[in-house]
Amino acid sequence: MALKLSLKPDEKLVINGAVIANADRRTTLIVHNKASILREKDIMQEDEVDTPARRIYFPIMLMYMDQQKTDTYYEEFMKRMTEFMAVITTPEAINLCVKISKDVMEKNFYRALMNCKKLLAFETSRLNMQE
Repeated sequence: MALKLSLKPDEKLVINGAVIANADRRTTLIVHNKASILREKDIMQEDEVDTPARRIYFPIMLMYMDQQKTDTYYEEFMKRMTEFMAVITTPEAINLCVKISKDVMEKNFYRALMNCKKLLAFETSRLNMQE
């Protein structure tokens, strides 16, 4: 089954580690085989890893993009997930953490990233409530 991607002008994405930038017009790409693909909006830079949930997201993203070094990134993921789960009490967040961990264990890194985005939103809403 092919994946159809519509790219905005100047939008970037990563396919199997290669950064691809769209030109000045909207375009559509069709990917016919399995590949690790992340849109620019889903890519986190190391200097953006500044909250507990982001510390969970980042190693998952690296596992997804560089599956040759999964073991290295997995250790960091487990450390950060353990720290996070030790301090949260909200059932919604705990359930998300369990889903994310299960996805990572099953090597379904993309689904883990999408669930982790929900955890990022949860974290943001909590941080905004405390301000």
